[in-house]
Amino acid sequence: MQNIASKISANIIYADMSNLAIDTSKISNSIQYKYALYDKNHVKLAGNIDIKVDINQAIQKIKGDYVLVDSTPRGHLGVFHIAIQENSFKKIRTELLEDIIFYFILIFALISLVGYYLANLFIDPIINERRKLNTFIKDTTHELNTPITAILMSTGKDAPLTEKNMQRINLSAKRISEIYKDLVYLFLQDNKKIHEPTMIYLDDVIKEQLEYFQAFATKKKLTISSDLERTAFKIDKESFIRMFNNVVSNAIKYNKIGGEIKVSLKNHTLIVEDSGIGIKKDRLKDIFKRYYRATKEQGGFGVGLNIVYHICRTYGIKIDVKSVESQGSIFTFKLPKEEKL
Repeated sequence: MQNIASKISANIIYADMSNLAIDTSKISNSIQYKYALYDKNHVKLAGNIDIKVDINQAIQKIKGDYVLVDSTPRGHLGVFHIAIQENSFKKIRTELLEDIIFYFILIFALISLVGYYLANLFIDPIINERRKLNTFIKDTTHELNTPITAILMSTGKDAPLTEKNMQRINLSAKRISEIYKDLVYLFLQDNKKIHEPTMIYLDDVIKEQLEYFQAFATKKKLTISSDLERTAFKIDKESFIRMFNNVVSNAIKYNKIGGEIKVSLKNHTLIVEDSGIGIKKDRLKDIFKRYYRATKEQGGFGVGLNIVYHICRTYGIKIDVKSVESQGSIFTFKLPKEEKL
C-alpha cells in the first residue's frame, strides 16, 4: 500500500509541475484498492473511500479493513493527504470462511450418507432376523394349533369314541411330537449337545420310521415304496431320524393326493423321491436356510431342511437336491464311507 500511495503522490506532484489536473479515473483504474485525496482541512477532494478516516494516524484499522495515510503530496494541487483502503484481507477472510462452510457442509453430507449406508448395512440383517423370528413364531404357533385343535375336537364332551377320531388323535399327537423334536434338536444342535454317534443299521431305522409315517400317507392316499440294502453307518440315531423324518415329512406334506414316495438305500446312498409340487429352480439354493420356506402352499416353519443340512454337515454326508415344479423332488444323501459292525 505504501508503494501505491507513493506512486499516486508522485503523479500528483508531476501533474502540478506540468500544470495538469488530477486524473482520478486513471488513478482508480491503475490500483486495486480504494483511495481518497484530502486537503489540509481533511476534506475529501476525490476518491472512493466511503468510511471516515483519521488523517492523523498513518495506519489504522476501520471495520475490518486496513487504511494507510500518506502525507507526501505536501499541498501539490491542493492535496495534502492520500488514504489507501486495503480490503483484500477481509475479502480473503470472507472467501476462506465461505470455503470452510462449503467444505464443512460437503463433508457433513458425505459422512451422513456413509453413516446412513453403514447403519442400513448393519441394521438390515438385524431387521431381517427379527422378521424371520416373528414369522417363525407365528408359523410354529399355527403348526401347533392345528393338531391341538384336532385333539380337542376329538376328545370333547360330545365327541364319539370312534376309530376315525382315535386315528385323528393319533396323527395329531404324532405331529406335535415331530414339531417338539425338531425344536429340541434345533436348539440342542446350536449348543453342541448332540449325542455321541454309534454304529446303527440304517435300513432298520428307515423301516421303523416308514411304519410311523404310514398313517400320514394313508390320509393323503399316498403310496410309499422302499428298496433297502443292509447298511451300517456310525451316526447318532436321533440325528438320523431327524434327518430322514424331515425329508419324508416334506415328501408327504407337499405331495399330491394319490401320489407316491420312493425310498431307496443302496451303495451307501439314500434317495427319497416324491411326486409332489416340486420346488422352483431359483429357490433351490435357499431351501436349507433357517426359517426359509420355498412355498406357502402347506404348513411349516422353515427349520426342517435346515436341520437336515446341519446333520449332513456334521457327519460328512453329501446332499443333492433335484426338483421340477409340479413334478416332484429327489433328495440324494451320499454317506462318506462304508461302515461295518
